[in-house]
Amino acid sequence: MARLPLIDPEQTTGDARKAFDRMPVKLNIFRMMAHAEANFIPAMRYANSILHKQKLSHVNRELLILQVAQWEHGTYEWRQHVPIALGVGVTQRQIDCIEQGKYDDAAFNAAEKALLAFGREVIENVRVAEPVFAEMRAHFSEQEIVESILAIGFYMTMARLTEATDVELDPAAGMTLFDSGKRPAG
Repeated sequence: MARLPLIDPEQTTGDARKAFDRMPVKLNIFRMMAHAEANFIPAMRYANSILHKQKLSHVNRELLILQVAQWEHGTYEWRQHVPIALGVGVTQRQIDCIEQGKYDDAAFNAAEKALLAFGREVIENVRVAEPVFAEMRAHFSEQEIVESILAIGFYMTMARLTEATDVELDPAAGMTLFDSGKRPAG
């Protein structure tokens, strides 16, 4: 049971109600996040921009999100993003390797290995070692590098939200939720 009561979407008003009304699935993470009224809509827009508007590819983004979930013990994020990762082209072998912390496996190409090494540094050390940064820069644009950092930070926050408040796991919404986010957020 969650440590805080989940917000009932039917009891919300204004922009929060509009956001919940557009959701095909009212996940517990959103119902918990709605406690932060001033941050709820901006956070939803931010999440949508990460999922749908970044130059960083869907595959690379999902690799990073799964890496964050694995490192941060973000069970909720892992459950929700494995089906999305599979839906956008991440392989089961890659998912298994991330779950086991095998970032150098042959399942990943050189760019993906650079991305995961970079992600690990950002998550673990904050400051990225120069050789790791140089390898990332060899494969990704400046825009993609900054987008990677923002995606990592957002999903670290989501892992902390769900783990600190003990948000109950929902069934995976997968591509249903992902596809619904292609519409502009309220």
